[in-house]
Amino acid sequence: MKYVFFGTPRFAEIILGRLIDGGLAPVAVVCNPDRPAGRKKIIAPPPAKRIVLERNPAIAVFQPETLDGKFAGKLSALAPDLFVVAAYAKIIPSSILRIPRCGTIGVHPSLLPAYRGASPIQSVILAGERETGVTLYLMDEKVDHGPVLAQEKLPLDPLQTDYHALEEALGALGGKMLLGALPRAAEGRLPAATQDEARASYTKKFTTEDARIDEDDLKRAEAGDAARAAAITRKINAFSEEPGAWTIKDGARVKLLKAAVLDDGKLKLMMIQKEGERPRQA
Repeated sequence: MKYVFFGTPRFAEIILGRLIDGGLAPVAVVCNPDRPAGRKKIIAPPPAKRIVLERNPAIAVFQPETLDGKFAGKLSALAPDLFVVAAYAKIIPSSILRIPRCGTIGVHPSLLPAYRGASPIQSVILAGERETGVTLYLMDEKVDHGPVLAQEKLPLDPLQTDYHALEEALGALGGKMLLGALPRAAEGRLPAATQDEARASYTKKFTTEDARIDEDDLKRAEAGDAARAAAITRKINAFSEEPGAWTIKDGARVKLLKAAVLDDGKLKLMMIQKEGERPRQA
């Protein structure tokens, strides 16, 4: 079986690492080009490319700026059985989705059709969901829309789990699911179930303003408003990667890095970072 893996960020890296370590490496990886990273803006490879270089440099890595006809020709020349897409972050045209013999499998970190779109991990934490999961589905031209091939649930405590921890858990689950599903999909032995459109919900890309926490809400939560304390803690957990929860305290911008809800319902800030300073215990 030959397949090509599309993916760029940490979520894709976790899945790809599981596939390589499980003896099911792709013939090629498609990810974003190297970009400037960090304060010094040093050119660095994206996470998916980085793990290929670490674990199996023999895998071909493609980093196209655009998915044009010339690049589609390169993919066709590989004669792939499948494509696998995990957080690639670019729209893949239908002309490319149709290249592999057995179609293109998407890996989505939610229980589709719930939480389609760009930010399912952040959104389930914000919403206070008690479970989430990973869905494997056959991709079509619509966003996270195609028939479901496999789905597994994962319990979630939104007051204890931040974005980093949930991303790691969902990536590991997605990799495990693919190890079992890919050989069956290549043989046409994986049944597909149409998604229930009546249950569909959508997420959005969050902005810095979405991550702002009102100073008055913060004071009330610290004074014992349990509902506000829970909402603020979920917000801090959801935005721990980006854009980062923040507030204005004593006229200065402060990042809120970690918090907890105490037994009496009060919010306790555990870790903060004032503007221009290093993170510290609150």
